Order: sequence, then C-alpha cells, then structure tokens
Amino acid sequence: MQISPGAMVTVRIIHHSVTGTTSRLAQAVLEGAAGIRGCRAEVLAIDGADIVNGKFENDAMLRSVDTADAVIFGCPTLMGGASAQFKAFADASSDRWAAQRWEGKLCAGFTVGSCASGDQLATLLYFTVLAAQHGMLWVGLNIPGGHDPQGRNRLGAQLGLIAQSTGTTVPTVDLDTASYFGARVAQKAMSLHGRSQA
Repeated sequence: MQISPGAMVTVRIIHHSVTGTTSRLAQAVLEGAAGIRGCRAEVLAIDGADIVNGKFENDAMLRSVDTADAVIFGCPTLMGGASAQFKAFADASSDRWAAQRWEGKLCAGFTVGSCASGDQLATLLYFTVLAAQHGMLWVGLNIPGGHDPQGRNRLGAQLGLIAQSTGTTVPTVDLDTASYFGARVAQKAMSLHGRSQA
C-alpha cells in the first residue's frame, strides 16, 4: 500500500502498565516517533475498564490498529511473560487475525521488568509470535548492546526494547533508548510507504 504524497504515516503505541513504568516508556517511544516529520503517533493504554468478565471489550482500540501503518506493543513482564491485560487485548484480535486485517503493518515491542534478567525476552518473543500470526513485519532494535557511546540498549536486546526498573523509576538511558526506538519504527514506516522525511 502506497501512501499519497503529503499523507502522514500513523504509529500507534498500544500498551498496558501496572506501576507506571511501561507508560513512561510508551511516552518516550511516542516522543521519538512524533519527532519524525510526516509521522502521526499516538499512545493508547489498556486499562481495567477495558476488561469485562475477563475479556477485552474496547473495540475502538482494535480499530485504531486497523488504521495504523505501524504498531508498537508494550507491557510489563510479569511472571515470565506478557501481562494478562495485554494478553486479553491480543486474544480479542482473533477476528482480525482470521481476516488478516493487520497483514503488512510494521510491528515492534517493548517491555520492562524489575530484574536485569527477568525473562523479559519471553514477552518480546510473545509479541513477535502475535505479529507473525497477523502477518505483520517485525522491527527490532539496531543498537549493538554495550557499544553505543550514549549507553543506549544497555541490556543488549536486539529483538525489541527491554528496560529494567527499580520500583517506579526507569533509568534515563532506557527512556533514551525508547525514544530512539520510536523514531526508528516511524522511519521504517515512512520508508515502507515510499515516504522520505521532509
């Protein structure tokens, strides 16, 4: 699908947060994506009101993915995987999966945990499987861990963004990595749709 000249690409950041750390990362991802000329970025948060009798019931959020060019998923890693609230959102996308309505969209993901090696990779792997089922195209993080002069990607994840928090504090370098990641996804979306940054 080509976007007409002058049209904006749309990046949607769909996330669930428990303590606020994932929301801080989502805002940093937003700032990075929104900083790319020609990109319209938006953060959407999954909250308790979206879950009714264990099922995700916010169809407007699902429709927002239908109209996005790129989607960035985020949630904390809890008990070795994606949060139940995010999983409820994913489960609710099954009708869209059956119709492959998200096929060809770019997708990326981020997660945070309280331990430096707290099985956060399992959450990113879950996101990639979800994206693959939908026929989406995955975007990883292209900063070699331990080699960035600014210290970004300090935990060395390439599949997506992994952050580590202490209580409700997210290290500035992880927020900087998130901003970079958002910009990267936005740039890839523009490239995919035949746009260059004006």
